[in-house]
Amino acid sequence: MIKQYREIKEKYKDYIVFFRLGDFYEMFFEDAHIAAKELEIALTSRDPENRVPMAGVPYHAADQYIYKLISKGYKVVICEQVEDPKKAKGIVKREVVKIITPGTITEINALDEKKNNYLVCIYREKHNFGIAAADLMTGEFVTTEIQSPYPYQELLDELSKLEPPECLVNNSFYNDEALKKTLKTNFNFLLTTREDDYFNLESAKELLLSQFGEEQLADI
Repeated sequence: MIKQYREIKEKYKDYIVFFRLGDFYEMFFEDAHIAAKELEIALTSRDPENRVPMAGVPYHAADQYIYKLISKGYKVVICEQVEDPKKAKGIVKREVVKIITPGTITEINALDEKKNNYLVCIYREKHNFGIAAADLMTGEFVTTEIQSPYPYQELLDELSKLEPPECLVNNSFYNDEALKKTLKTNFNFLLTTREDDYFNLESAKELLLSQFGEEQLADI
């Protein structure tokens, strides 16, 4: 089972893995230490020599724990049992069924109803920044393009309007330590990097056309 957990964790290194075991979601190793501290739950072990630290929460109450982690800037993956344990031969098959990040929360009770919860995507090329923001709950989608040389005041102004809990950025953005330091001084959001092919223009056009139609996107 631990081997199965490690294989899943390897694919989601930057996430807290909620690993379903019967009536509980368990977290192991470093995830267990983080969960015990942030959620104020017991840190235990699965073996007498304490080689496998673990911490768990009841599955029926998991949402409150998940959103507490999200509010602290963590990302969570939900790993469920996808076959009946009574019929399984050997280890029960498990798969990641949901990914939850600060910008992708869709539970109303976990959100501030008085403001948007934008997931912002930023592509940087020298002093040029392409910005897109989507609120998954309301469906609102906005885009803009700006020029913002150091000290990045124009970018700061745009982000101040959006107040995002999470930003997806390209490598040129993420690798600029001065830019990240400026953002950290002014904001408290999760910064997630994506490879440049994630921002492929043609793929973006196809997705936007399929969502909004050619008439609304005639100027692209």
